[in-house]
Amino acid sequence: MQACRPRVVVAMSGGVDSSVTAALLAEQGFEVIGVTMRLWDGPATGKGCCGVDDATDARRVADRLGIPFYPVNYSAAFREKVIDNFVDEYQSGRTPNPCARCNQFIKFDQLLRQAHDLDAAYLATGHYARIDRSGARPRLRSGRDATKDQSYFLAVTPSEALDSLLFPLGDYTKDEVRAQAARLGLINADKAESQDICFVPRTAAELVAERGSGPGLNPGEVVDRAGNVVGRHKGAAFYTVGQRRGLDLALDHPMYVVETDPHSNRVVVAGAEEVFHERMEVSGLHWFAEPLASAGRSAEVKVRYAGRPVSARIQPLTGDRARVTFAEPVRAVTPGQVAAFYAEDEVLGGGWIEAAA
Repeated sequence: MQACRPRVVVAMSGGVDSSVTAALLAEQGFEVIGVTMRLWDGPATGKGCCGVDDATDARRVADRLGIPFYPVNYSAAFREKVIDNFVDEYQSGRTPNPCARCNQFIKFDQLLRQAHDLDAAYLATGHYARIDRSGARPRLRSGRDATKDQSYFLAVTPSEALDSLLFPLGDYTKDEVRAQAARLGLINADKAESQDICFVPRTAAELVAERGSGPGLNPGEVVDRAGNVVGRHKGAAFYTVGQRRGLDLALDHPMYVVETDPHSNRVVVAGAEEVFHERMEVSGLHWFAEPLASAGRSAEVKVRYAGRPVSARIQPLTGDRARVTFAEPVRAVTPGQVAAFYAEDEVLGGGWIEAAA
């Protein structure tokens, strides 16, 4: 009598990473079900996982692997949790992180519940990260390929989801994944990657202008810390902390955005020395490891995907908030972005940056 194979739902975007994920799990003996999420209910962007061609590629790979394949429409939830938030954050003077929110609220919430409804033991994605199940509880770790590691975007994943997640690519490099795709004869072995936000047809500014409202969408003044007008901007909601390009200031030294106020429609700029911060406050805090004790703890902290981890001390505040004090000043700590906490390669937890000082 054949043993029952564990069932896994694989989120298939049509790209090489999720396709190899499905193929490797099938080779390992899992009962694989492929699912493609329709997330964007607007016009086709040709980007990310939202294009018609990408869904077609995902279906063709599923056919090649001989696995069931289903499309699911999460566009309403995606619009509420990701797109509306994207517009609201820019209009509030913050810089959103839609990929992390998609992981938190769509993939590892709604899609995970769908997987459980299909009696699947696991949900798998093509993220370059690892889940270590060698101890008493699963631990989230960074991917082996430091150039592709995506653990930063997973730092706000609901901690209870780790028991049901698989990241088969965590021990692979991108070149090794493409080699696996070629070995398996997958149609997308050489498919180019998209680095764009999947639901933005042209630019973020155009999407915010189309869907948003308020004074921050109109041209206004660029001022220095003393309130002196040094230029004009296209709309305060379209700028982000740390930005230098696109300011078009007639000054003899570089200036950077240090604050945006869409309500007064002003963009505040300063010299490079003011772009660095010694501390920040984080909200929406959660931990994969033990909860934050009243005495606080030390950790390595990343404030952006491409940034390097910096040593810091994390002190609890009221509710799900904490104050993070860096061991050295950190450039352009940006409200709205993820703060990810590490101990070497383990992701301890994360939250959302509220303010920096």
